[in-house]
Amino acid sequence: MTTPHVLTPPPGMSAHERDGYWMQQALVQARLAWGEGEVPVGAVVVRGNEIVGVGYNAPIGTHDPSAHAEMRALRQAAVRLGNYRLPECEVFVTLEPCVMCAGAMLHARVARVVYGAPDPKTGAAGSVLDLFAETRLNHQTAIIGSVLAQDCGDMLRAFFAERRASQRAARMASASDDSASAA
Repeated sequence: MTTPHVLTPPPGMSAHERDGYWMQQALVQARLAWGEGEVPVGAVVVRGNEIVGVGYNAPIGTHDPSAHAEMRALRQAAVRLGNYRLPECEVFVTLEPCVMCAGAMLHARVARVVYGAPDPKTGAAGSVLDLFAETRLNHQTAIIGSVLAQDCGDMLRAFFAERRASQRAARMASASDDSASAA
């Protein structure tokens, strides 16, 4: 994980452009995950115009099922700010949060979550269920979806296509080795 740093969006950006700017920073984190063979999901926690936490998926390399991008970014932000509550913060993440990550963001009282690609398998911000719309919870977090969804989705699709091709090649090599040793 890289260290958070101050980045200032160019002045005069619209709210939509600002969301895209920070999502680009989350995509940088996603590329780091891909480089380590992890599913390329990245997240940044922003307070004002400062990144206070960054994270990318690392459950495989860390042997930690909770090492999702959002969880890692939230942990870093909480340590940096000296508080597990992050009410002035926004989370920008390249994939719709799962139940675990959505729950953590609600517990941290994050003000706003912005995600890129929807997740029709485990998305907890509207795709499968919507924890953020649950009015019985003691905190409400604003949610914005599909910011740079094409870019975020393209990265995930390319990663899985590459992984499937690699697995096919490995199976073919194994079958070839088995044939050679049987002869």
